[in-house]
Amino acid sequence: MEALESLREPLREPRRPQGRPEAAAGATAPATGPAPHERPPTPLVLVACSGGADSMALASALAFEAPKLGIRAGAVTVDHGLQSGSDLRADEVAQRLRELGLDPVESVAVTVGRDGGPEAAARDARYAALDAAAERHGAAAILLGHTRDDQAETVLLGLARGSGIRSLSGMAAVSGAGGRYRRPFLHLDRQTARKACMVQSLPVWDDPHNADPAYTRSRLRHEGLPALEKALGKGVVEALARTAQLSRDDADALDAWAGQAAASVRDAAGRLECAKLHELPPAVRRRVLRRAAIDAGAPAGSLFARHIEEVDRLITGWHGQGAINLPGKVVAQRQGGRLVIRQG
Repeated sequence: MEALESLREPLREPRRPQGRPEAAAGATAPATGPAPHERPPTPLVLVACSGGADSMALASALAFEAPKLGIRAGAVTVDHGLQSGSDLRADEVAQRLRELGLDPVESVAVTVGRDGGPEAAARDARYAALDAAAERHGAAAILLGHTRDDQAETVLLGLARGSGIRSLSGMAAVSGAGGRYRRPFLHLDRQTARKACMVQSLPVWDDPHNADPAYTRSRLRHEGLPALEKALGKGVVEALARTAQLSRDDADALDAWAGQAAASVRDAAGRLECAKLHELPPAVRRRVLRRAAIDAGAPAGSLFARHIEEVDRLITGWHGQGAINLPGKVVAQRQGGRLVIRQG
């Protein structure tokens, strides 16, 4: 499948599983590469599979393409424990994945917290489990079954939050530490994935949470997007996905500019100079301020546009106002022509 061809080149040397014994003190360091008579280990790619149509179609595609791509294919299914019988359902999904020929296959149970709301908490628990699985198995990458429809929903959610161009860029095709996460289905629509499962007679599980109006994304999926298509015509999903890519290109360029500008607006002691910050374009200046706040300890996920706008007014609308409190107990204040951002 063309969507998986991008895996061939970027896969770097697979990670070593955690828990490998360290060499004894004073021992000779092992060679960095395989012995001349040994072949490098075959990279392992895992697919995260909930049992839904998108991830089952991706699991099937990976199982079919892996031998041609020269990789090993495994899978992880995560039991969030949010529904009765979820453990049995996770075991069923794992068995289906084994029947596709994937190996290793692992079912992982997680405990979902409450931070950030139910959707965010479940996502955090899921990614933590996937990261741990990748380390255990030494996987080079984890495939996620997000489709073009998921991308469109993400863009609309970002637009509703007023979070800026980075939020409008949606999900990246490659993300995570070292490019661990890959989303090869971002250019495919959800219906195509479902049809692929039907053609192969693959059983799929439709998570009832995806149809529960208590969840924001569910309301957007079943009410918001259909209303937009009714008002604007077909093609809204494709247009939103295209907007995500254009926004990502712009955001990447601005981030690079801000990274270069950050050093030029500091004095010899490394403090931010308000006059130099004022000379930067607003989009670049706010990126510099956001990065400075994160470096000081503000959690990125809790740092919103309104926070950065308040800090920015210390530069552009200074009239003696006091310190700005930011998430993570970080404080930003203007002192003698310098902007000081630190733990309060």
